[in-house]
Amino acid sequence: MSAQATFTHMDQGTADDWAIIAKDFTAFAAQLPDRILTHLKLLDGDFGGFPIDRLQHSLQTATRAHQDGRDEEYVICALLHDIGDTLGSYNHPDIAAAILKPFVSAENLWMVANHGIFQGYYFFHHLGMDRHLREQFKDHPQYHATIEFCAKYDGAAFDPEFESLPLTFFEPMLRRVFAKPKNSIYKAAMEATE
Repeated sequence: MSAQATFTHMDQGTADDWAIIAKDFTAFAAQLPDRILTHLKLLDGDFGGFPIDRLQHSLQTATRAHQDGRDEEYVICALLHDIGDTLGSYNHPDIAAAILKPFVSAENLWMVANHGIFQGYYFFHHLGMDRHLREQFKDHPQYHATIEFCAKYDGAAFDPEFESLPLTFFEPMLRRVFAKPKNSIYKAAMEATE
């Protein structure tokens, strides 16, 4: 068994305790891409009534973005945009955004966090909802980019005949995007120990 902190309340923690925790955290955080890949695989076979399962939808969205020349960060955002479907049935974009937040630009994060409202343009009216909810963001700098994401990649990614790239193709990209956080309250502490 590895060393463990000895406190029973955080206000009792010592520098030695936090050194132990930080060491374990670093090893655990390095495995984040593996946990993300495992969770993506949970979408395999989950159709939810759609023409293709959620994993194929994710792969198709990412493949379309990749084939259109988008950068790796954008492609990984496309791959993970619906990863929250299994745990966040009523707020899946929030789950995806929470996972991506430390690793992507503010622009890509906003797009992922809000894609559900923008995607609603295509179907909200069929559910008795306002399909124009996205208009509340019409003055936001990412408004048109998020419309484009939904129109070109997300909304178009339900074609059973489309040949998506396999998850293994995206794995190196995912590992590079998740290699080091860009935005985290722990970023300075992590950099100090490098």
